[in-house]
Amino acid sequence: QVQLVESGGGSVQAGGTLTLSCVYSGYTYRPSCMGWFRQVSGKEREGVAFVVTGDGKTYYGDSVRGRFTASQDKAKNLVSLQMNGLEPEDTSMYYCAVLPDMCSARRPDQVGYWGQGTQVNVSP
Repeated sequence: QVQLVESGGGSVQAGGTLTLSCVYSGYTYRPSCMGWFRQVSGKEREGVAFVVTGDGKTYYGDSVRGRFTASQDKAKNLVSLQMNGLEPEDTSMYYCAVLPDMCSARRPDQVGYWGQGTQVNVSP
């Protein structure tokens, strides 16, 4: 069965750094696209960062571009999200996800599988 497990969430002060990790399993072939979404209660789920696993190309949401960096370790079936310069507005539940194609569609309704989520809290 397909499984995604996130880790690395926690609480930091504004300006701090956290790194999230997602380990995926249950695939015969490596997923084409791995992504990170976040969602605050009452808000839409927002695409944060994406990695095309074949060539490592990345995509970022406008609100995090320049501060967050997505990467992968194919040998470990792992994708990471390094979050620098965290702001209170980044406080959210962060979800790892598998998407089709080559990250051509980066919307929640295109996600095939979700992780359980990991909470990130950023204080002022």
